[in-house]
Amino acid sequence: MKKFIFALMVCAVTMSSFALGKTKVKRVESSAITDLDGYWNDTDVRIVCDSLIDECVNSPRIAKFEEENGRPGLVIVGKIVNDCDEKIDTSIIEKKLRSAIINSGVLEFVVSKDERAQLRDEKMDQEQHASLDTAKSMDNEAGADFMLTGSVKSIVQKEGKYGVRTYFVNVVLSSIETNRIIWQGENDEIKKEIKNQKKK
Repeated sequence: MKKFIFALMVCAVTMSSFALGKTKVKRVESSAITDLDGYWNDTDVRIVCDSLIDECVNSPRIAKFEEENGRPGLVIVGKIVNDCDEKIDTSIIEKKLRSAIINSGVLEFVVSKDERAQLRDEKMDQEQHASLDTAKSMDNEAGADFMLTGSVKSIVQKEGKYGVRTYFVNVVLSSIETNRIIWQGENDEIKKEIKNQKKK
């Protein structure tokens, strides 16, 4: 009887898998444009960040800072705020901007507040357990000269089944000591016309 019940269960699972069908997955190039619903996506991140990074690393004020101080400016990433009506993970923008600007060699970055807490925990642990010649000092951190902040905003226009969605990404590099804006960039290139198709 137990064998019969087990056989029925196996049959039911097999039939349900056939009924649901198989999921098909196709890999695409990371640079391929995939815009399925008209909302913010990876292509938008790439377009916006590439243009803003280019503006930032070529800023004459940033070059002037290095000339006057004999070193690149040190930057900490603040918040890129999402002011849109949709969910956008702005940490992706923050990390992409940081990576590209670091790799340009024009500016250097210090870690974020959360990352600093982890590093300080490690240094406290080293004080207890590491040898004197390898333990790192608690009071030798580099202070940031600038903070990178910004926002993502959108304007949505709708009429019937048509819609237009425009994104505005603004990024600001500010002096921590003086609160002066050293550089500001804005990208408004992302504009999408969306047509809602009726379901058949």
